[in-house]
Amino acid sequence: MSIGNSPEDDRTFPADDREPIGRALQQARIAAGLTVEEVSASTRVRIPIVHAIEEDDFSRCGGDVYARGHIRTLARAVGIDPAPLIERYDAEHGGRPAPTPAAPLFEAERIRPEPRRPNWTAAMVAAIVAVVGFVGFTMFNGNESGKGTTVADGGPAPAPEKASSAAKPKPVKPAPKPTESAIAAVPQDKVTVKLSAIDDKSWISAKAHDGKLLFDGLLLKGESKTFQDDERVDLVLGNAGAIELYVNGKKLDDKFESGQVERLSYTKGDPEAG
Repeated sequence: MSIGNSPEDDRTFPADDREPIGRALQQARIAAGLTVEEVSASTRVRIPIVHAIEEDDFSRCGGDVYARGHIRTLARAVGIDPAPLIERYDAEHGGRPAPTPAAPLFEAERIRPEPRRPNWTAAMVAAIVAVVGFVGFTMFNGNESGKGTTVADGGPAPAPEKASSAAKPKPVKPAPKPTESAIAAVPQDKVTVKLSAIDDKSWISAKAHDGKLLFDGLLLKGESKTFQDDERVDLVLGNAGAIELYVNGKKLDDKFESGQVERLSYTKGDPEAG
């Protein structure tokens, strides 16, 4: 059974400022000569959700933020201005929520404790103390053994070896300071992308360079996902403003708006170089 255009899609309706959002999107899609499947493929919005939105059912979007993002994406795909549709949605669903104050977020970032780094000086001192203690213990046992040894014919006991002949402790070289790449702990021959949902949930899709789907679904607040590929990772972020993004071990400072849909691609190396 086809889930494309139904015979009812061919009906025409007079343009009206109060025309439902779903009907406006459906008529624009038909006028553009696109099927639901084609719109879904170009926007990455799943087919059941496209059908639901065209019937003015936004319950499957996962919330107002995602509903606005889907409306904006579908409107652009069928060639109409999304702004009036977003305004109509806000008017019908209680208005746009007030933005989250930035001050608490900056304060939380400021008081976040720095990760503790290894204390290489203390480790080196402990190693030297252990070596010196071992040498002293060996010398003491050697002297005690010499005092208790006698010659079978009553001659004098052999003199103990001089302390100078004992093995001297070798200086311990301090371990090299870990480099930035070692701290990042990411392989240099791959592209590594880490996504963390900080302020809100976000629908995300991740694909490898050969088109293989790595992930497609919701990333809840507080959750993280890491993706790797030999050449490239392609991303679609449904609520980009809620995502903290690390690429190849480096945090990106891109500022996305809440509810904004972003399509991104990253390869190996510094994501901000070039």
